[in-house]
Amino acid sequence: MASCVIPVPPFDMILFGATGDLAHRKIFPGLFHRFLVGQMPPEGRIIGAARSEFSAEQFRATLRKSLLEFAPSATKNKAKLDAFLALVEYVSVDAKGPRGWDKLADLMRPDVVRAFYLSVGPSLFAPIAEQLRMAKLTTPDARIVVEKPFGHDLASARALNAELGRCFGEDQIYRIDHYLGKETVQNVMALRFANALFEPLWNSQHIDHVQITVAEKLGVNGRGEYYDRSGAMRDMVQNHLMQLLCLTAMEPPSRFEPNAVRDEKLKVIRSLDPVQPGDFARGQYRGDGDQGSYTEHAKNPDSTTESFIAMKVEVSNWRWAGTPFYLRTGKRLRAHLSEIAIVFRDPPHSIFPDGEGRRSNALIIRLQPNEGITLRMTIKEPGPGGMRLTDVPLDMTFAEALGQNAESADAYERLVMDVLRGDQTLFMRGDEVEAAWEWADPIIKSWEDTGQKPALYDTGSSGPEDSLMLMHRDGRRWREIGS
Repeated sequence: MASCVIPVPPFDMILFGATGDLAHRKIFPGLFHRFLVGQMPPEGRIIGAARSEFSAEQFRATLRKSLLEFAPSATKNKAKLDAFLALVEYVSVDAKGPRGWDKLADLMRPDVVRAFYLSVGPSLFAPIAEQLRMAKLTTPDARIVVEKPFGHDLASARALNAELGRCFGEDQIYRIDHYLGKETVQNVMALRFANALFEPLWNSQHIDHVQITVAEKLGVNGRGEYYDRSGAMRDMVQNHLMQLLCLTAMEPPSRFEPNAVRDEKLKVIRSLDPVQPGDFARGQYRGDGDQGSYTEHAKNPDSTTESFIAMKVEVSNWRWAGTPFYLRTGKRLRAHLSEIAIVFRDPPHSIFPDGEGRRSNALIIRLQPNEGITLRMTIKEPGPGGMRLTDVPLDMTFAEALGQNAESADAYERLVMDVLRGDQTLFMRGDEVEAAWEWADPIIKSWEDTGQKPALYDTGSSGPEDSLMLMHRDGRRWREIGS
């Protein structure tokens, strides 16, 4: 059945930080792919903006090289690549000064959607927004996109919200979290709210616990000094894992529209209990001879910043009372993996011998790699010899189920298209960001006040022993990373 795709209106997209790594690895390749599949209107135009003194021709030549490297389809579609590059302009601007803004204004058209994408450091968010206001480029139909981190704590997030709010309305601000653009993350909502099978069971009466894991094999090489100022809690839990928790725990919205969805996510954050010191475990990876340790990568031998964190979180509402959510994320772990595991309660009475080859039913939502859904069930093991039970997965990998040619859009390209369409459903609202920091700040303060050092763990492991004990004391076990 053909899907209904909302058309993208004519637009000028101004990409600040256009010479940066994120722009060339993700944003421009994503736009090019949307252009290839026909979702970019012929009236669409992209204006790169950065400090570098390039001419438009020089910038297009640089962009051509990066698209040939990071957009695999570019090598097969040279004519389309040329047509895409013809839509690209470039202007050199000073984010904190007057240089270049008049040239940017001359390039922009008055009768199209304006999308300002800030692929720059957080310290430049407010100055660029103010420059746009002073240059009178903030039309009623303009949108501004800001990357994470959105603040370092509650106070800085509030200040940034206020600074952006002086230049743009809340309905014009798009706080981007690329995790929300992943196909499987959106499928959490479809799975729950479009199927009568799961929603009646989606509560503490039937679900024993939920595990949310985001594991990475790579360390912090190349960004160690930045990461050492944030750590896993600020870099991952307060935003990415929080969003996954909200989508898993939220109540059904009245409609699938931006504020209805975001209202329900906000209710989840405000229902979170404070996390006690005994309910989290922090870790820092060791070196293994061939590869350096966290402190070497951070260039800080006395660092107390965590590269791993696991925690037990309680949602205090009628749906989830008594069902804990276990969150964990870390660098240099056994595998690259992101998943949500919904572990159901055992039957109230078993007619089979105890421990006879069965595990609890579980619904595993794989976000990466190999996006898909697995339902773990117990069946009779084939063959004679009595009733022997075994555990089997019902597995749906999206690429296989939907066909090998059903190419999934990258998270960034999907979110950029939502910006141009004016759809804020998958973007965080200001009060949502502040509520998340309000919950996270006391947790961070609890270890900063004591100077507590994270426990060391081996590269290629599942994290520190303390994280295993977090589950063992509750009579539960983490799913094996990479299983």
